[in-house]
Parts: sequence; C-alpha cells; structure tokens
Amino acid sequence: MNITLATPALLFPAISLVMLAYTSRFHALAMLIRQLLEAHRSQPDQNIYRQIKALRYRVRLILWMQGFGVVSFVTCVVAMLFLLANLEPIGVVLFALSLVLLMVSLIVSIVETLSSSNALDVALRDLEP
Repeated sequence: MNITLATPALLFPAISLVMLAYTSRFHALAMLIRQLLEAHRSQPDQNIYRQIKALRYRVRLILWMQGFGVVSFVTCVVAMLFLLANLEPIGVVLFALSLVLLMVSLIVSIVETLSSSNALDVALRDLEP
C-alpha cells in the first residue's frame, strides 16, 4: 500500500470541524447547566436536579468525544512524521489508528445525540394531552 504525506493531511480539516462542533456542544451544555443550577439553588426542584444529572452525563460523553478526537489528531500528526521519515509501515498503522479513533469519537457523538433526543422527548411529553 502506498500512502503519501498528503493522505493523513486530508483528515486535518475534518477533525478540526468535528472538534469545533464538540466544543460548541460543550459550551451550550455548560451554559444550560449553569442556568439550571442557579434556578435549583434559588428554589430546589427535583425535576431540575434530574435534568442537571442528565446533562452531566452528556458533558462526560462530550469530553470522551473530544478526547478521542484529540488523540486521533495527534496520532494523525505522528503518522505524518513517520511518513516524512520514510517509515511507511509505521505511518500507515498510525494513520489507520487515527481513523479508528476518529470513528470512536463519532460513535460517542451519536450516543450523545441520542441522549439529547431522548431528553427532549421526555420534556415534550408534558405538552401532550
């Protein structure tokens, strides 16, 4: 298998955009948690507490998503270094590993999205007659 230095470089824009999306999700959840926490402190409510607990789970998932994304990025860069040093077999293995890590990050992202969707379904059930 012939792989050039440009092949792993193709992942850079994709990983960067994914990380930006993950950071945006994290920021939105952090703001929501702060608002709910303030509301809970001023008037303790079991529903708000359960929402915060669910959001905490989603934040953990986002941290895992980000972690796998960062490790994928680093592995991709190291793969490029090995390819640059003409150590193609190691570079190919590392590039494959970076792809697997990116896939894991995306799978965790699906789990987080499903968790978010389930939470919205529960919240919207209150509106149904």
